[in-house]
Amino acid sequence: MAKELTLSEKTDKAVGFIRKKSELKPQVAVVLGSGLGNLSGRMVEEARIPFDKIPHFPKSGVEGHAGELVLGKIGPKRVAVMNGRVHYYEGYTMQEVTFPIRVLRALGAKKLILTCAAGGMNPLHEKGDIVVLVDQINLTGDNPLIGPNDTELGPRFPDMASAYDPGLRAIARQVGQAARIPLHEGVYVCLAGPSFETPHEVHFLRLIGADAVGMSTVPEVIVARHMGVRVLGISGITNVHSTDPSRPRETTHKEVLEAGEIIAPRMIELVHGVLERL
Repeated sequence: MAKELTLSEKTDKAVGFIRKKSELKPQVAVVLGSGLGNLSGRMVEEARIPFDKIPHFPKSGVEGHAGELVLGKIGPKRVAVMNGRVHYYEGYTMQEVTFPIRVLRALGAKKLILTCAAGGMNPLHEKGDIVVLVDQINLTGDNPLIGPNDTELGPRFPDMASAYDPGLRAIARQVGQAARIPLHEGVYVCLAGPSFETPHEVHFLRLIGADAVGMSTVPEVIVARHMGVRVLGISGITNVHSTDPSRPRETTHKEVLEAGEIIAPRMIELVHGVLERL
């Protein structure tokens, strides 16, 4: 029976494959959420690699996620862009969901910009708004760091007091102000999915301090912080939940994708502006 590879060995295999396609060492990595895949269209590309070609990389099966890694430059910055991601609800383990983040760090990225679609729960936020994340709540019932810890990757008990980097958030605010892109700040809560939230779940999530809800991002942030990567999280509000359980609003994935098309131009401008100032 073949010996199971360690996380480090799997990462080395993935990195080795990618290096054969491009020697570029990204300074920054960007993960694009549902309907937000247009950013890579403005890159000077060196390589575009489907997820299913990279050893041990999980393959996305969700509409709105292209499932490819793009390496190249955006302005002067060397960047790795993930067009899409995989999710816990697709049947992957948390370790598989976050494996790409391990690979991005091993390629060289020390900063990570995560974008995602989210349902809004703050009454001050509207559909189409952009929220810069200040903190997170993990309600998936799992954690990607469960199991043996490789101390070469990070500590057994990583601190999460500043999960979202204050300095990167400040840069995002500066870019938003200069480009006249209205930005909110808020707390993101991650649920396992794939079902959307019930009215009473929305009510509960709002009571515990969440402003936006989704099914991604949080596991990636945990693994990034485990490795000392600085994180900027940006959510596009694609639908707004009623916080009154007696007056629920229905949500569909089609609605999320359509709203993503509206949000995408401002999100792309914001991410470009941040990259220019890093």
